[in-house]
Amino acid sequence: MHDLLSHLKTRRSTPNVQLGAPGPDAQALFAMLEIAARVPDHGKLAPWRFIVYGKQEREILAEALAAIGRSDPDAAEAERKAAKAAAFAEAPLVVGVVSRASEHPKIPIWEQELSAGAVCMNLLHAAAAYGFGAQWLTQWFAYDAAARAELGLGAEERMAGFVHIGTPKLPTPERDRPDLSALTTFFSR
Repeated sequence: MHDLLSHLKTRRSTPNVQLGAPGPDAQALFAMLEIAARVPDHGKLAPWRFIVYGKQEREILAEALAAIGRSDPDAAEAERKAAKAAAFAEAPLVVGVVSRASEHPKIPIWEQELSAGAVCMNLLHAAAAYGFGAQWLTQWFAYDAAARAELGLGAEERMAGFVHIGTPKLPTPERDRPDLSALTTFFSR
């Protein structure tokens, strides 16, 4: 219990550009995905799925995404998008968590989307448990229709996040945390 508490109290993301080899092997990856899938899922819908992007595939994909980004009519924005696409190939492994939320008579779409977000968070915890650093990102290509098709998403699917996984090349930086007293109220009438 102490190890879990210690992890939760100190959890932080390793920037994807600071993630190097080695990444998880197939056995560790599937164990991490199994942990990631243990989330609240009202109605047992599994309103999400995984896309595993290996290093070689991402290098090719990053070029295609950069080309889509460069088509932006704003030159500065086109350059920014191309640079973000190139960073997609940095970490040894990226797992896309795809939201497949759809209309259901009892389970609101919002709850299904929250389940996909919980999968992303659990995958970060699983990566840490296996000794890896990880970062959950989206970037512009998670929202661009042409890029989403290039990434393997169906027309009705949305990217909940890309979880970049690898070995930290540098100590993971700490960041300021929110003031909980400013964000917490105790309900009363």
